[in-house]
Amino acid sequence: MAETLPAGAAPAAARRSRHAPAPRVSRPVRWAAHAAALTLVPTGLWRTAIALGWDSGFGGDLDPAHFPGPHSFHLIGLSLFAEALGLLTLGLVQRWGEVLPHWAPRLGGRTIPPLAAVVPAALGAALVTFITISGAFSWNEPDTMGSPDAPQGALRWVMTLCYAPLLAWGPLLGFVTVAYYRRRKV
Repeated sequence: MAETLPAGAAPAAARRSRHAPAPRVSRPVRWAAHAAALTLVPTGLWRTAIALGWDSGFGGDLDPAHFPGPHSFHLIGLSLFAEALGLLTLGLVQRWGEVLPHWAPRLGGRTIPPLAAVVPAALGAALVTFITISGAFSWNEPDTMGSPDAPQGALRWVMTLCYAPLLAWGPLLGFVTVAYYRRRKV
């Protein structure tokens, strides 16, 4: 006896084949995506520690006398936002970056057009690379770490070590973006 389906419904096998994932992601690309997301963790932890009252050696707005307090929400929110952006890199190597999850209202199960992911990811990689490299070259300028309110000694090294991984974020995101585009291009 033939199974009757509601109008507009497709058999599960047809739905799966229509939304089949792109070819397998290589191990180096998968590792680069995870590394890109992890590059933000040290700075997020550093900002969260300040938000909770840790003395980072800064004066001015980041002076420990201001924390914890209302400004703590800003630092923690910035850390969470940055990490969320970093975690989006994983979408370039996971199925949810190719097909919207079925729980997404009205769009669930639809294939994501490759350029809808590639364009923002490529722009993000270029912007992050520009910002982090510019920041590295201006690290000792008077309005950054050359300021009298900036940390000195060991605290300066802690901050530097927490921010150094960000230099890899843009290039890693760029690498994963190119791999995604190559895998998904039609």
